[in-house]
Amino acid sequence: MRDVLHTLRQARPAELDPGAPVDAGVRRAELARAMASDSPGARAEPARRRVRPVWGLSLAGAVVAGAIVAATVVTTGGSPDGPAAPPRPGGAEPVLDAKAVLLAAAVKADGQTETVRAYWHQATVSSHLYMVGTGADRYGVVVRDRAETWTPSRPGVHSWTLQQNLGARPATAADAAVWRRAGSPAAFEIEVPKPPNTKPRTGRVKSFTVKTAPGRPDVSSAALVDGDKVFWLGRNVTMKDLRSLPSDAKRLKTELLRWYEGHGTESDRPMASDEWLYQVARGLVMDMPVKPEVRAAAFRMLAALPAVKSVGRATDPQGRTGNAIAVDEKTSRGVVRHQMIIDLSSGTALASENIVLSPAAGTGIPAGRTVDSTVIVTTEWTDAHPR
Repeated sequence: MRDVLHTLRQARPAELDPGAPVDAGVRRAELARAMASDSPGARAEPARRRVRPVWGLSLAGAVVAGAIVAATVVTTGGSPDGPAAPPRPGGAEPVLDAKAVLLAAAVKADGQTETVRAYWHQATVSSHLYMVGTGADRYGVVVRDRAETWTPSRPGVHSWTLQQNLGARPATAADAAVWRRAGSPAAFEIEVPKPPNTKPRTGRVKSFTVKTAPGRPDVSSAALVDGDKVFWLGRNVTMKDLRSLPSDAKRLKTELLRWYEGHGTESDRPMASDEWLYQVARGLVMDMPVKPEVRAAAFRMLAALPAVKSVGRATDPQGRTGNAIAVDEKTSRGVVRHQMIIDLSSGTALASENIVLSPAAGTGIPAGRTVDSTVIVTTEWTDAHPR
């Protein structure tokens, strides 16, 4: 364990406060779990996983996701001074602070190896919460979609995308009871507010229908934007751009902030630089084919951001557990927590979630509800694509 703590001290970027008050027993216990896969008999490391926030989509997948994005329940903008994480119940394991979580993840990411192949293959399952019905018969419905993308490692090659709607279902057991009382409908009419400045300007809501039954998978192929652009990272970037990012946390931060213009990644709403860096780095570590040492630098950069907090142990929608970090943001619909769940045994991200902590009046979303999430199924380099 002395070696583990030494490794973390070496991994810590200079801008972090070395005297940060973290209980030594807590740090040792959690880091022991984080490094458990180094010991004999430990379980094998899972394949690298990733989460795909909207702005971090490969450019091929972004068009496919557009309809879902336009209908999302939560909007963003403001400052990250929402309520802190709720206290954990008595007897629960102590919460490791955000710096320790992220530095442990950085150490694991640094130790990974990779072989670049023809395509960067990603598979995710995303979920979006909508409220249907009225009055006492109002309940939550979760719409789930599976997406896979094959992004070429070389310019001039077509990308591939698979998209499948997995159907809708009541969000919780309580929602299911209301759904059954409503006759267990097999389809739902969803109404959501239109984003600001939407054209045409007639009507304040838009509607669409979702079914409980899954749809058929749709596979498509398309040329890369400009023949070589593969992801959005504050601007359209090539695979060469991603593979050339610096592996030093300070230099990486400087490079990313070159593209910060004072607003969010998806809108012109004002956004502080720490929040913007969190959003960008979250996509970088969860979604993009950067080198392992760059992913480690992104974890270290996140560890230095004052807005990032620890939420403790969390379970993702697939039932996997990890340590969660988050940034809380005031939005027009209340305080929203942008949460990322990290598996410390592998230094990879399992999922991202947006949770309503304190809803604004009239939003109709109860406090504590996860309004959308993305879980990681697969990330890998491969030579194969759909036929």
